[in-house]
Amino acid sequence: MEVKGWSRVLCSILFFVAGLQLSVQARPLSARKPDPENAAASARWLVSQNSWGVLNTISSDLGGAPFGNVASFSDGLPNEGRGIPYFYLTTLDPTAKNALKDERASFTASEYPVGTCGKKDPMNPTCAKITLTGKLKPVDPKSKEEGYAETALFSKHPEMKDWPKGHNFQFYKLEIKDIFLINWFGGPKPLTLEQYLHPKMNRFSIIG
Repeated sequence: MEVKGWSRVLCSILFFVAGLQLSVQARPLSARKPDPENAAASARWLVSQNSWGVLNTISSDLGGAPFGNVASFSDGLPNEGRGIPYFYLTTLDPTAKNALKDERASFTASEYPVGTCGKKDPMNPTCAKITLTGKLKPVDPKSKEEGYAETALFSKHPEMKDWPKGHNFQFYKLEIKDIFLINWFGGPKPLTLEQYLHPKMNRFSIIG
């Protein structure tokens, strides 16, 4: 191969490596999986990176039995979430109808849909999962929080903006009372609401 040919190959390799390094450096820290030892950071990362989970309410039609329903959610703009799950629900669906009669609810999300569990089974303890328990409440209409919920949800789920107006969709939030987190072996991680809402994030919190 001529010298010019080798030069082109070398330049291409260097350009690719430089671009790869730049893309890695530009990756937001909050988008990377935290160290499992940092329970609060792990919990917030799991909620921030997910877009759906299972929302459980007390069924008014099934004699008080628990009713689980797949629900899209968001806790804020990408990598800027506040940890509070917001939902866009209609009383044409059992979940919102149940919540208006009994606010008790729980919401479960798994690391598996995020794509960072590899080939591990979703029940493997190292494939994190979280259950937030509390009260499912409508967001106060025309409030600043409603504006935040709308931005959070519509930025992650653009399709929602075109859902039928006649179905009377409304913004809801889960007012968290308890947090159950499994992100490694050894059982659930102790985690208070205060720790969850104000996690300590630093460069030692991040892995891989």
